[in-house]
Amino acid sequence: MNKQLERVSFAGALVTLGIVYGDIGTSPLYVMNALIGDAGKMGNISPNYVIGSISLIFWTLMIITTLKYVVIAMQADNKREGGIFALYALVRKNSKWLIWPALIGGAAILADGTLTPAVTVTSAIEGLKKQHLGPVAFSNSQHNVLIITTVVLLVLFMIQRFGTGVIGKSFGPVMILWFGFLAVFGIV
Repeated sequence: MNKQLERVSFAGALVTLGIVYGDIGTSPLYVMNALIGDAGKMGNISPNYVIGSISLIFWTLMIITTLKYVVIAMQADNKREGGIFALYALVRKNSKWLIWPALIGGAAILADGTLTPAVTVTSAIEGLKKQHLGPVAFSNSQHNVLIITTVVLLVLFMIQRFGTGVIGKSFGPVMILWFGFLAVFGIV
């Protein structure tokens, strides 16, 4: 095996953090809003509600990871390739009646790749409504949220053409700051 591929470096870990964990790291933007918004306001949240919410998140992740990835996806090996599209290729050859679930899974992956950036950026920008950052005050206008979200998404998708290496190098440090922020405010 190539020695260069075996080495783990800080730069490689930073790129991986930016590419792989960027999607996971943005989930608190809308998960916490959904949990707290359901309870009303911060003053209405009881310890049982917090424990129940954390339990729901934990068990959802455990069940999805165990069932979906370990039990199902790891068994789908199509010439050393994996994932839903490898599963579709295997199903197409062996079990014709499972084609529709595999197609739905492929469509869900494509929809996730399309909708997740839009929902994440919109949630982040909506979180700035009525916030005062020094002399700058964001308005409560949904029109401004739409314009800012569109500009941010256009910039992000324009950067994508330079490849995952460039994205990882630029998003890695941002994700370190974000995970640090989540850790500090999660502990506090």
